[in-house]
Amino acid sequence: MTLPFTSADWWAVAPVSVVAVAALLVLVADIFSGRREQRYLSVFIALGGLIVAGVVAGRQFGHNYNAFFGGFLAGGFATVFQEIVLIAAAGSVILYAAMGPVARVAGSIAIMLWSACGAMLMAGAANLIMIFLGLELLSLGLYALCATDDRTSSRESALKYLILSSTATAFLLFGAALLFGATGSVQLADLANPSQVSNPLFWSGAGMFLIGLVFKLSLVPFHTWTPDVFEGAPLPVTAFMSVATKAATIAVFARFIYAAVPASVQERLLLPVWIVAGISMIAGNVGMLAQRNLKRLLGYSGIAQVGYILVALAGGTPLGLRYALYYLTAYALMNLGAFAVAAAISRDAEEGAHLHTYQGLARQHPWLAAAMTILLLALAGLPPTAGFLGKILILASSVSAGFVWLAALLIVGTAISLYAYAQVIRAMYAAAKGQPSQARPFVPLACVSAGICAAAVVVMTFYPLTPSNVLPLAH
Repeated sequence: MTLPFTSADWWAVAPVSVVAVAALLVLVADIFSGRREQRYLSVFIALGGLIVAGVVAGRQFGHNYNAFFGGFLAGGFATVFQEIVLIAAAGSVILYAAMGPVARVAGSIAIMLWSACGAMLMAGAANLIMIFLGLELLSLGLYALCATDDRTSSRESALKYLILSSTATAFLLFGAALLFGATGSVQLADLANPSQVSNPLFWSGAGMFLIGLVFKLSLVPFHTWTPDVFEGAPLPVTAFMSVATKAATIAVFARFIYAAVPASVQERLLLPVWIVAGISMIAGNVGMLAQRNLKRLLGYSGIAQVGYILVALAGGTPLGLRYALYYLTAYALMNLGAFAVAAAISRDAEEGAHLHTYQGLARQHPWLAAAMTILLLALAGLPPTAGFLGKILILASSVSAGFVWLAALLIVGTAISLYAYAQVIRAMYAAAKGQPSQARPFVPLACVSAGICAAAVVVMTFYPLTPSNVLPLAH
């Protein structure tokens, strides 16, 4: 008996397979390694697997292929999102070199890699079943990762994320069931049939499907879990969640609105999402103002940043999608770099998560303070960073698409955020009060990661690469 799939089908999921195998190698190597090299061996094996997966995914760019009878679409769109997920996984795995109990590092890294596999499947998912499978693989790993710390808040964050995320998944799954009832097919391409517009099942299903995606994107009013879960989860897990979950969900959302929603109903169906994105830009930035914990601050920041990205997608233009990808890539580097700085100045108690730890940081570690300054300026959208150029491009895209009110809310939200980010920068360059905190003298991988991310967000300003072959397909 021969399988109904060809080598081309398996090649389409080769990057996902490489990451999954790397996770197995991490666990096997952990069994035979000594305690001293345990941590770094797991990190380097994982990084090696992620690099190989990145190369394999890169070779698929520009070669669109409909694999597994329309379940998975390889090509430009999937490749770009998979690369962002791989960057998120690599930047988060590196943080395990600086923190976390040695005995749990290998297991945590393996689960994180399998969770990344789910995000990569979502990037190429072309039917409702594959979207659900990818989402569950991504989420199940995160539920476990949130609870890998011994702190009570870690267990609490895992339980809260499990309950609320499962509720959101239920909305998405029930919406998918209604969409299947409306079309008789699980393929996203079949949703684009204009004849479905008059079917109430289509409207109900699409609405519930979008509610599930809006929750995963942490948009208002489904955002309150985000800062709590970010604060309780271990630092590497928070870094991974802040980027990979958003990238995977935006991939599904973009494919849905560009390739699956009939053009005749797109404006009416998606208007609530754009309204929610506009409110999120204000609510997220206002929420940052009262935070004294870096993870909570970046949690609220992420709510606003996703709002910015959705502004680029408003109007459904190809140029808007390219600008959204540019800003998403920059956001990934900003967040990963900020968390790398936090890991570099932390010990086992995650001191780098508390903003008071940054008081006088420039005197102890001037290069780390400089990197953190660049990353915060990028998040605030100030030059010369990719955050500034990205927002300019998004503003241009939204205005040209007729969403001037969204562009205005983006400017207001950016102005509010300046104060929150400036507080951290001012603390780093102010004189330390009392006895300065004793940070780690040097954590090589975390420091190098922070430096690379800071340099990249500056270089991206002068070399704004936005690949053109990224328009999502559904068949």
